[in-house]
Formats: sequence, structure tokens, C-alpha cells
Amino acid sequence: MNRIIKKVAVLGSGVMGSRIACHFANIGVQVLLLDIAPKELTSDEEKKGLTLDKPQVRNRIVNSALEAAVKSNPSPLYRKQDVSKIKTGNFDDNLKDIASCDWTIEVVVERLDIKKSVYERVEQFRKPGTLITSNTSGIPIHLLAEGRSEDFKQHFCGTHFFNPPRYLKLLEIIPTPDTKPEVVDFLQHYGDLYLGKTVVLAKDTPGFIANRVGVFGLLDAMHVMQQLGLTVEEVDKLTGPVIGHAKSATFRTSDVVGLDTTVNVANGLGQSLPHDEAKAVFTLPDFVQKMSENKWLGDKTGQGFYKKTKGAGGKTEILALDLNSMEYQPSKKIKFATLEATKPIEKVADRFKILVGGKDKAGEFYRKSFAGLFAYVSNRIPEITDALYKIDDALRAGFGWELGPFETWDALGVQKGLELAEAEGKTVAPWVGEMLAAGHTTFYKVDEKGTRQYYDIESKTYQPIPGVENFIILDNLRAAGKVLWKNAGASVLDLGDGILNVEFHSKMNAMGSDVIQGLMKGVDMAEKGYRGLVVGNDAPNFSAGANLGLVYMFALEQDYDELNLMIAQFQQAMMRMRYSSIPVVGTPHGLALGGGCELNLHCDKVVAAAETYMGLVEFGVGLIPGGGGTKEMTLRTAAKYEEGEPEYNLLRNTYMTISTAKVSTSAAEAFDLGFLRRGDEIVVNSNRVIAQAKAAALELADAGYTQPVPKTNIKVHGRGALAMFNTGVFAMKEGNYISAHDQKIADKLAYVMCGGDLSAPTEVSEQYLLDLEREAFLSLTGERKTLERIQSILTTGKPLRN
Repeated sequence: MNRIIKKVAVLGSGVMGSRIACHFANIGVQVLLLDIAPKELTSDEEKKGLTLDKPQVRNRIVNSALEAAVKSNPSPLYRKQDVSKIKTGNFDDNLKDIASCDWTIEVVVERLDIKKSVYERVEQFRKPGTLITSNTSGIPIHLLAEGRSEDFKQHFCGTHFFNPPRYLKLLEIIPTPDTKPEVVDFLQHYGDLYLGKTVVLAKDTPGFIANRVGVFGLLDAMHVMQQLGLTVEEVDKLTGPVIGHAKSATFRTSDVVGLDTTVNVANGLGQSLPHDEAKAVFTLPDFVQKMSENKWLGDKTGQGFYKKTKGAGGKTEILALDLNSMEYQPSKKIKFATLEATKPIEKVADRFKILVGGKDKAGEFYRKSFAGLFAYVSNRIPEITDALYKIDDALRAGFGWELGPFETWDALGVQKGLELAEAEGKTVAPWVGEMLAAGHTTFYKVDEKGTRQYYDIESKTYQPIPGVENFIILDNLRAAGKVLWKNAGASVLDLGDGILNVEFHSKMNAMGSDVIQGLMKGVDMAEKGYRGLVVGNDAPNFSAGANLGLVYMFALEQDYDELNLMIAQFQQAMMRMRYSSIPVVGTPHGLALGGGCELNLHCDKVVAAAETYMGLVEFGVGLIPGGGGTKEMTLRTAAKYEEGEPEYNLLRNTYMTISTAKVSTSAAEAFDLGFLRRGDEIVVNSNRVIAQAKAAALELADAGYTQPVPKTNIKVHGRGALAMFNTGVFAMKEGNYISAHDQKIADKLAYVMCGGDLSAPTEVSEQYLLDLEREAFLSLTGERKTLERIQSILTTGKPLRN
């Protein structure tokens, strides 16, 4: 059936429920958020003379929960105003309103009896044929559906979101034997395309997929830690970014999530897995029991594995729990020879062979923990899923692992991983040995067309991963030999159908001379034999900005000719993209800052991931945007002058966006800030961005793309507007709100945006503004305070305020 989701009901407004509601609001869906009505008045309500029948009292629980969610950081909303799409109510007065909803999601407390009582009431009002799902993480899905009508059962399944729903990409779909196949298909499609999720179809087993394997990994790390006598800080160092896991690693993550949650999930799994070969791992270590008794649950109680205190001079100090004495000690800097050996290795997959070969405790930790993980996941097939790629998808999307367990095993070598497990006394599932014996030496491979395939255990052959046919994955194209040109910082790849792609692969995708060369080469190649160009990459961030190291080096040596040439080349590359004879489409995602933002400002069209944090942040290091960003924002502002709003107001708003280094908290907010404009697109699932950008480039080409002409009629206001800005900045300085150096940067920015010292409003060209911009940028690099700020960024990652 052609199922359309216009309105969703979310039953339960706790941490998960309120944030699931917010994410549906993010994508434009109307939401009905319900919770229980209070049974008692608060003291404040009594003082106001309110009674339990007043609407503000009856909806107090749900409204308070939603308000707390909206205020939380990071925000569950793309834009604060999206909360207007959420209507609140309570079960007693408003449950009847679910009759108008296309999908009802239950997110009440994790108790079977309470959930079933809610379903009893839902059946009275739910419209037949509409979806009904549960977000439970611990209750078997088939038990929830017992006693319900046939229509309810056919449209019911588990939809397990991960917290926070906006940011964690995993959505596990868990059907029952009664769930209609078309319902499962729809939820998988909707979760991917509309909610931006990595959707994993899971079996109705304890913990489903991600929690089953993820919690095993967490608890196994604790047990190995005890065996080897490692500390909390040491394990966090070993289980963080070095192996492609989150910076919060093992114990800092536990503090954020809450130790009580870990205990509840672990105990639940331990009780429900009597036949699991690794059941002993789910037994909590003694120190966890002690911490639970002490209520050392993490951030929610002020202390857990770590504790923040105020040291000398009021400076915040982080203490770590000594698991032997159960006392807190100052955190120590951790060093292992094995980790030092991996420092030069950029790619996570290339580190594993060195890590397991270490001769110190770090190497021993990796050998034991990887052995346990490899054996465990091999034995979970076909128990929790029939396909190994689903386990990798679940751990990457739900726990933020860069590589899933089988991908990690592949990176180490399947034979090597098998030997490692056997050496540690772990039993790997027989199918792994059978796979190797048949001559299949990897769990994944890429065919000549760039299609990634996984080893299918049942058929004993490699099969394409379902669903990814709608994605373009550059790693796969590289493996298939689609790289047409490359240097140290960029590559040009063939996306097919006449579209090329320029990919960055510098550190943090910073834009230096190699990247600029790659952009120019990509445009040249596309103009000579192709139809369009995409600028995109598969890295976590599009680009953190220009290469500040080069700017700092040239400025420190006072080599202003080289610096001037570097800025001019950057500007030329941006203009070359903007005024090429083929359409150029940008694909910002993650960080798109400074030069990364400027690049997208000069594309014909932008296809942005919803999670795009975009901004011109040069002000923070004592500079103004110098790669065409100041010019382009001034041009875009001038284009709005016919819309009726006072011109000075429009110019001031743009000026404030740049001078305060505003960064959008989402692609939606990037529209509000002027970094994206009408015609640009937002894609919720970041995996789809490059494919959608390719489609956009083809659409522009098919429509008869015509090379644009550089603009010569940009209205600037000269002295009149300049006086307004200078007066305001002077007042800020006199009020001690900004420093003398900030005043100088702000005045330079105003000078460029106003077109310089012109006696009257005048129309100028893009090149005129670019020249002003470059001169201002160059002059600021000669300032000592600017050099200090750049040095601070390069050494500490934080701007220095002066």
C-alpha cells in the first residue's frame, strides 16, 4: 500500500520519547506526544490555587519533559522553532487523538504489564491499518503483542531507536511472526530515507543486535582489565579513537549513559541468556556492584568512574577511580609503547596488526579482547541475525565504532584473528574455518563495479549488501579502480554517468595547496569530457577549513608574497568552480568550516547532510574569510535588497554572522544563516548525500546548464554603512566587550563588506571585493595577536582570546 506518514503519536515523554518526538518534528512530521496525568499537585501548583483538572496540571509531566529535551545540549532539534510541530497531551484526555495518527510509537517504562495495559487502551482508539511499534530495548517483542487483535499484531513490531535519536543512526526493526512483511519493508525504507537511519533488521532475541554485542564488549573489557591489572584511564586510552571508537571510550561512556543503565542491561542479558557460551562475561565485576551500592552512577550523581572537583585556584580537576582502593586519584597521562607505534598510522584499519603484536600490557589487552569479540560475534550467527554485515552495521551506527567486529577482523586478517582466538582459548564458530577452507579469506570484498559484498554463510558465497545500491561509497569506487587522478591531498574519481568527484584526504580535510590543485584538476577534467562535478568525501567531516599551519608558517617568516599567492590561488579556485562550464555540487556534512564553508558557497548547488555544522569561523583566529567567503556573503546580501527589508539591516545581520563566527547547529539552521540558499537540499541520511549530489549534477546538466558570468553589479554602501559599523564596534570596545585586536578585525570586515571608503553607494564587481578581502586578510596575518591565536589553535585546538 502507499503508506504516508503525516502524523505520529509518541506514548511516553521520557528521555527517549521526547527526543524521538523531536526527531520526527525535525523532518516535518506532526507529532502527538502523550504521557500520564499527575495524581498530585506540586507545592507551586497548590500555591497558585490550581487543581488536578486544570490543563496545565494535567499536562505538566509531558510539558516539563519536552521543555527539558528542547533545552538539552546537544539539541534534539534541528531548529528550536521545530518544537511547534509537537502537540502535547495526556493519556486520559488525549489518547483518543491517536485515531488521527498514521504511526503510534510506545516509549513507556520498561515493564511488560504497563506496556500491555497501554496497548489495551490503544486498541480502543487506534485506526485499523496504522502502524504500532515499541521502542523497548529489553522486553521480547512477541510478548508485547500477546492478546492483541489480529490487525494490531499484523502492524506491530519493535522499532528500537538509540539515544540520542537525532545523532545515533541505528534503528533496529524487530518483527514478530505476525508482522506483515510489507510493514517491515516500509519501516526499513522510511527509517533509511526519512529518518536518516542505518536500519538493521534484527531477530527477537535478548538485547537484539547492538546491545547484545556492545554490552558484551563493555563487560569483557572490564574482566580483561581485572586480569591484567589495568586502570580505568588505561582502558579508556586503549578503547578510544586509536581503535576507531568514541573519544569517551569505555568508562567515560558509562558515566554519561549511567552505570545503573549498564547494570540493568547486563543483569537482564545475564538472566535471559542461560545457554550463551559467554554467559560468565555478563556477570558484573565486584567493583561495579560496589559503585552501584555507593550510588556512584556517573554524571547523573556527580561521580562514577570519573569525578570532577575544583583544585587549586578553582581550576576543574578530573579524578579517576582506583578500582583497588575504591578511592579517587588525579587522572594520569597514559602511555604505552604499542600505542606510540601506531601514531604515524592515520587509517584505523592499518593499526590493528601493530596493536595485537604489542609486547606490553596494551598488546596483551588487545589480543584478549579481540579474541573474545571475534569468537562471540561468530557464534551469534544465526542466533541474532543471519547476516554478518548486520552486526557491523549495528555496532557502527549504535555505538559509534568506525569499524564493526567483522570489519575489524578483516583488517587484522581472518586467519590471524582465528589463530588469535584459539591462542586465547576461545571457540570460534565452525563456519569461519569452513569459509577459509573454501578459499574465501575475507568477510567483505568489492567487485569490479565497486559494489561491496559480504560472505553469506548460508549460501557460502559473496552477496551484495542489500540497500546500499542507493549509496555511493567512495572507498568501494577506489577499490574498483575508479580513481582517475590523485595527489597527497585529493583525488578525482569517476562516479559514472559523466559525473566526476573531487575527494579530500588531508588531515581533517584541511584545504591546502594539494586540495586546491585537486579542485582545479577536477574542474579541468570535467569540462573536457564529463557532464558535472561533485565535491564530496566519506570522512566524518567535510572540511575543518584552510590549512592554518601554512598561513602561520608564511606569516611567521613574513613571507607575504607567498601568503598573498596562496590566498589568491584559493580565491581563484573558488571562482573557477563557480564559473565553470559544468555544474558543480557541494556535499557538506559534519564540520564545514572556514574554507570548507567558502567552497560550498561557490558551488552551483549544495546537497547537505542534515548534520552539517557550517560557518565562517576565521574571526576566531584573528582573520576574516579570505577565500571568497566575505565577498560571497556580501553578494548574497545585496541580492536580497529588492525584498523590502531595510538594506542596512540585511547587511548588519550578515556582518554579525561573520563577526561572531556563527556555526550552524544543523543544515536547516545553515539556511537561516545564509550559508545555504533556495535550491539547495538537505538529506537526512548522510550515506545518501553523494548519490543525491550526483543526481543533482545530472539534473542541472540535463536542464541545459549554461556557464554563468561573474557579477559586476553588486551594490555596496561605502562610507555610510562603514560609519555605522565603526561606531558600533568602537562602542563595544569602549564598553570592554571586545579587545583592541577584535576591534581591528571587525573594522577590516566592515571595510570589505561596505566596498571600502566609497563616498556613496556603488555597484562593484566580484573581483573588486575579492581584492579588498585578500588585502584585509593579508594585513591581519601581520598582527602579533593573530599569530598568537593561530598558534593556540594549532597547539591546543582552542582559540586564544586576547
